[in-house]
Amino acid sequence: MTVLEGVLAERDSWSAVGHCPIEKTMAVVGTKSAMLIMREAYYGTTRFDDFARRVGITKAATSARLSELVAAGLLAKQPYREPGQRSRDEYVLTTAGTEFMPVVWAMFDWGRKHLEDTRLRLSHLGCGADAGVEIRCTEGHLVPADELAVRLARPPRR
Repeated sequence: MTVLEGVLAERDSWSAVGHCPIEKTMAVVGTKSAMLIMREAYYGTTRFDDFARRVGITKAATSARLSELVAAGLLAKQPYREPGQRSRDEYVLTTAGTEFMPVVWAMFDWGRKHLEDTRLRLSHLGCGADAGVEIRCTEGHLVPADELAVRLARPPRR
């Protein structure tokens, strides 16, 4: 169980509603199609029609999800033009989008372990061993779930 520290320990004296990073993240990527578009972007998909086809959603849903992900800063539009065609946009991962990918890989790994095994694995290109997502502190220590805490950060200095 994760420990709530400081003023957060008295759970009846505060509410996370509107302040929780999980809630805010889910507001951006809380749909199956958004998560799958992020997966596809990481695999190298950039074109609108390819996202729609590879994720298996309508063009209207693709347009809505791509617009939301661009507005959230996870994807960016870049213009391109095929010879003899009009200019169009492709979608590429931003730094924030790349930093989001451990969330996708954690879902991948959890699903592989706890749902029907698809034989797909994350692996380390350097040595070929299986790879997984883990939590480490800024000092580099592996942090097991029973050693994880949530606390308020100190207010920024002015």
